[in-house]
Amino acid sequence: MRFKDFIERGQVRKTSKNLSLVKSLIKTSDEDLKFIKSLEISNKSARKIMVSYYDILRSVIEAMSILDGYKVYSHEAFTHFLKERGENLIAQKFDRFRIIRNKINYYGKSISVEEVKENTKEIIRIIEILKKRHLSSI
Repeated sequence: MRFKDFIERGQVRKTSKNLSLVKSLIKTSDEDLKFIKSLEISNKSARKIMVSYYDILRSVIEAMSILDGYKVYSHEAFTHFLKERGENLIAQKFDRFRIIRNKINYYGKSISVEEVKENTKEIIRIIEILKKRHLSSI
């Protein structure tokens, strides 16, 4: 599947660039990241913390897509958006995190504290990379 396929299916729409929305998404993702970093990852909090980190990463990618003139309505489409931007490794990792999030949210799967700690380190690194490469001019 390609990003173009999501556009044809109506899961992505062309839109005008909205710099105020991009700035807002970046600001709220920064604030959310500061908050979520302050939480202790435990057996009770692991699921919610993992989902929160995923949502922050998705918000950063959403800001990128809006900056490029796209409104994305499918989390899966973000994977293909990243691939089209030459971010193949990050796209693979994002898709893995998307699947983990879906298993937690829709199938009641649990996740270990160790796995959350490992994943959150990687998500933070990816956010920093994407912001530097694609959002530093904002």
